[in-house]
Amino acid sequence: MDVTVNQDESGAVIKLVGRFDFNAHREFRDSVERAIGHKADVSVDLGEVSYLDSSALGMLLMLRDKVKTEGYQVRLVNARGSVRQVLDIANFGKLFVIS
Repeated sequence: MDVTVNQDESGAVIKLVGRFDFNAHREFRDSVERAIGHKADVSVDLGEVSYLDSSALGMLLMLRDKVKTEGYQVRLVNARGSVRQVLDIANFGKLFVIS
């Protein structure tokens, strides 16, 4: 998986490309630390994620907890297809803003 962290007008953006699974744990954790350093809301762009599993859901929850303690929120953006289905089945709409 490729991960980039950028800043835009709404805050930090973590852009993920490829399979979001346990093998991406280190890259995602490092991106979380960079995003939190921006001291802003965090968006996770899932538009180019081809697959995510339960460990990915756990990593998103970890991000949410870390960002929430700083007083910010996490948005999941561009989730489509099977990625959106997994988020819906896991009821992540109750925990995150999904757009």
